[in-house]
Amino acid sequence: MATDNFQAHDYYLMDELLSDEHKLIRDTARAWVKKEVTPIVEEACQTTTFPKQWIKGLAEIGAFGPYIPTEYGGPGLDQISYGLIMQELERGDSGLRSTASVQSSLVMYPIYAYGSEEQKKKYLPKLAAGDMMGCFGLTEPDHGSNPNGMLTNFKDKGDHYLLNGAKMWISNSPFADIAIVWAKDEAGEIRGLIVERGDPGFTTPETHGKWSLRASATGELVFDNVKVPKENLLPNVKGLKGPLGCLNSARFGIAWGVIGAAMDCYDSALRYSKERIQFGKPIGAFQLTQKKLAEMITEITKAQLLTFRLGQLKNENRATPAQISMAKRNNVNMALQIAREARQIHGGMGITGEYPIMRHMMNLESVITYEGTHDIHLLITGMDVTGFNAFS
Repeated sequence: MATDNFQAHDYYLMDELLSDEHKLIRDTARAWVKKEVTPIVEEACQTTTFPKQWIKGLAEIGAFGPYIPTEYGGPGLDQISYGLIMQELERGDSGLRSTASVQSSLVMYPIYAYGSEEQKKKYLPKLAAGDMMGCFGLTEPDHGSNPNGMLTNFKDKGDHYLLNGAKMWISNSPFADIAIVWAKDEAGEIRGLIVERGDPGFTTPETHGKWSLRASATGELVFDNVKVPKENLLPNVKGLKGPLGCLNSARFGIAWGVIGAAMDCYDSALRYSKERIQFGKPIGAFQLTQKKLAEMITEITKAQLLTFRLGQLKNENRATPAQISMAKRNNVNMALQIAREARQIHGGMGITGEYPIMRHMMNLESVITYEGTHDIHLLITGMDVTGFNAFS
């Protein structure tokens, strides 16, 4: 089992901007990752296994719906707390953060924001406790960046809806108890449905052969004449603003989360540069190694400042989708570049499971694509600053 020697790096004294509660929440998540995740995450990735025992631990540290009010079983924390938890989880592994992010922002959030009071009381407490797990069905085999073209649909059959279609690249689907599914009604309007495992015609085939997010369960959602009770329709949203509202919350979490992956790569590279001797001195004493490390901590610090301000705006309900897109795009690219530079510093050892670098790098290749690709987020920013829509 791996030993977790991670030390956090706070070049601009960001801790001084955090409340005592923020630091307690972050440190609790960090301690849990060190104890429960790091020792087994490499083996989980090598065997493409999601350790189910992580689910209860995630619930205990408040990682499921951190911002969901206590009246519905959530911790009732603020958005910065949510971000800090995602940071610590992704420091452990992007797949782990994905599991918690999907549960929080893509399952609990839409039930809380768009669901009926009965739906909130029925599902949210169980989801917060980890007694029930969920997934989010938006992406389809032929519709990713253009979700409005989705083919999944449902028809009104009087006492129920009849759902048909398929979704793919769905985190948590192989073990999820419920799925938040976005489909078109007979008028072509996008609506959200809560589909429960066990409903006849609903299957969740697992996706195999992944080189990325290997410690996370990924699969499909297939609907073959699935009868969905009418009370499982999310009543308070119509159109793309429903799923996009969920993605805004998830992208916010990603913007924080990838800082954790970057910090882990930097910390490992810094330590290795002081220990690895070449030409009679530590490689950290050479100019090119120092250049890499200096640029890493600079980019991490910039990302920390970006997300902290975004967290403040999110707490005030003032963060725009375009601002969230900017942070997601910038920070994921930042983390991926740091992983690549850290791999260089580690030399050949950087490709082994003895160090976390290659695992983070492979994971981030998925994170830079999902929930809005790198280029899509660039165009969101471009549209925001110019007023011109390049998507049509």
